[in-house]
Amino acid sequence: MSSGGPRPLPLGIVSDEIDQDFRTALRHGLDWGIRRYEIRCLTSGRVPDVDTEEWEAVVRTTAAEGVSITALSPGIFKHPLGKRDELEHEVTDTLSRTVNLATSCGAKLIIVFGFRREEGEPPERRSEAVDLLRRAAATAQRAGMKIAVENEPGFHADTGVNTRRLIEEVGSPALGANWDPCNATGTDERPYPEGYEAIKPVIVNVHAKDTKEGALIKCVPIGEGIIDWAGQVRALLKDRIVPHITIETHCLPLVEQSERNVRTLRLLMEREYVP
Repeated sequence: MSSGGPRPLPLGIVSDEIDQDFRTALRHGLDWGIRRYEIRCLTSGRVPDVDTEEWEAVVRTTAAEGVSITALSPGIFKHPLGKRDELEHEVTDTLSRTVNLATSCGAKLIIVFGFRREEGEPPERRSEAVDLLRRAAATAQRAGMKIAVENEPGFHADTGVNTRRLIEEVGSPALGANWDPCNATGTDERPYPEGYEAIKPVIVNVHAKDTKEGALIKCVPIGEGIIDWAGQVRALLKDRIVPHITIETHCLPLVEQSERNVRTLRLLMEREYVP
């Protein structure tokens, strides 16, 4: 890259996008120069419902290799707001246990979702979404962490505009957005530049994957789908709002396609982008 362009951002990856066995994922990731890992699923399950011995091995391995765990993704708040009992369990139990795991590995970010929409949902349910996220953010803040809401089609947090609006209604410094441009497809908003520009002020983490159809219908390697990753990477390099970009491959075979995504994103960042 020429001296006139912005310097590249480090890359991270969701570990089970390589392999659910963390040691196996780390072996490949280190070969590709990846030192930042988000943890979602291990061989024993999704965090925080993982085997204690397996988790302790993850913590020991990351310390021994000098790599960092950037975020944990327990998959909470995917229920519709009508599932109050399930959501209450997630905010009081699942989140607390996730915070404990995050404390043990040094992670400072927990990724959640933004509540599946239901047809005919009463308007007052919106206040329930705000309340749940406000409580989640308070739990994270007490532990010195942040919550990041990931956008997804069919959720209250789907587009850049809607996700930012929900986060601002909560009004907590411990709440931000996990921006996934691919997950913004299938809405009435173009992920880049419109979605990104709308959500930019609240972004704390970015996921990178690509698709030819829908958010998850036909995922493909980055650069082969409909997401303007050249433009999105250019903007991220210019704006410097996140410390890294996290790969979330979502297409098979995982090892080969994850390595391909690493190469592609590095090539995009190595081009000369003039702000």
